Amino acid sequence: MISRVKSLRRRKTDLDPALEKQSVALGSLLAAMVLTLLKIAVGVLTGSLGILSEAAHSGLDLVAAALTLVSVRAADKPADPSHPFGHGKIEHLSAFVQTALLLATCAWIIVESIRRLFFAPVRVEPNVWAFAVMFVSVSIDTWRSRELFHVARKYNSQALEADALHFSTDVYSASVVIFGLTLVFISRQRNLSWLRNADTVAALAVAGIIVYVGLRLGRRTVAALVDEAPEGPPRSIAEAVARVPGVLNQERIRVRQSGGRLFVDLRLTLPGNIPFEHAQSVVNLVESKVHELFPTADVVIHATPQEPPTHDLVERVRAIAHRSAFQVHDVTAYQVDGRVNVSLDLEVNPALTLELAHRQATALEEAIKRELGTVNAVNVHIEPLRRRIETAAASEVRQDLERELVRLARQTPEVVDVHSLEAHRVGKDILVSLHCTLEPHLPIARVHEITDQLELRFREAFPQISKVSIHAEPKGEDKQEIKP
Repeated sequence: MISRVKSLRRRKTDLDPALEKQSVALGSLLAAMVLTLLKIAVGVLTGSLGILSEAAHSGLDLVAAALTLVSVRAADKPADPSHPFGHGKIEHLSAFVQTALLLATCAWIIVESIRRLFFAPVRVEPNVWAFAVMFVSVSIDTWRSRELFHVARKYNSQALEADALHFSTDVYSASVVIFGLTLVFISRQRNLSWLRNADTVAALAVAGIIVYVGLRLGRRTVAALVDEAPEGPPRSIAEAVARVPGVLNQERIRVRQSGGRLFVDLRLTLPGNIPFEHAQSVVNLVESKVHELFPTADVVIHATPQEPPTHDLVERVRAIAHRSAFQVHDVTAYQVDGRVNVSLDLEVNPALTLELAHRQATALEEAIKRELGTVNAVNVHIEPLRRRIETAAASEVRQDLERELVRLARQTPEVVDVHSLEAHRVGKDILVSLHCTLEPHLPIARVHEITDQLELRFREAFPQISKVSIHAEPKGEDKQEIKP
């Protein structure tokens, strides 16, 4: 038995969202139909304007429930070329029509109430059927409004929420009518003439409730139709994005709602000289944070690089190269006789001819001079971009070379120790890699000078060495791999 109950709960939970919304909308339609017929019959028999106004209200609910059923079916259709953002706005349009119907009903109730109060009094005959139908109305409306609100909040459906508001206002208005009928009944029993119009006054109270709810719903509906930003989501999205590492600034956050779905448009500023893959990972993390808040949101993110400070010439050179899709390294800026010169290494496709590679270098030089007026000359060293894994060839003199390089390294001033030194021949090149231990208090600028000096000593002793990769680490650091 327990397993059967769990299975039923699981089936209800796993129900398709579209089917669940349509099912609750169909239930509202049937409930509104039953209540409308009952109230019309009892209202005509008793002559109660309160019950007739409730019948009109329920009739409105019947029309609204039919609109809701049609709208949720249409709104759940997938996007197509004619509606690239989906059909969610149909729900807001349905809610707008329901609001107009609410206000039209109020106008009729108010006019009829004034007519009965001042021009054509109507004798009301409260009986057990009048009270019974109103109590049945309160019970059904309470049940239906709770079901509708639950599904509306679950799927953020404004059409279902509008339908739920209809049924919830029926609960309050029906209670007012019951109170009015009770006062009319007391007036008959005690012969209190001043209570004879209690039913009409109750009808006016019902109209007031409908006007209040209708205007509130209408404002939200119009706001959604004209793409007014919802109150809560922009703030919560901004707070979530601000906590993502790598986001420097949020230039723009635009949020609009279509049916039960949010459309989020973000424009973010990221560091200018980070690799594309890093920028993409930041964007992906931002998108995941938004989806944690709003799982069905459609998120579009535009990332712009931050411009380097005007005084940082090297970073500005890198930014110019990156914007033109050039891969550069070893960018150096220096002054000669008051003029600024720039030198850098440009990596190009190894399949290019010298003519084509030189065109790229010239284009980069011109871009740097054009954007940085203070630069006098740009010297671009062209080298091939390594894209494939090379195979290191075995060498008989490798061990002798490595021992000599270790000896040279340990003789270099301020070098505490050397380990993990390897030398490999790759094609015509000899590549050397090693770990170099230095004092931990040294500034990084001095560390760079020491490693440059060490590389120079290696090249002077063995000119055939084409590349030296030195990993500097502080003395006392564990030589095992350090996980980030």
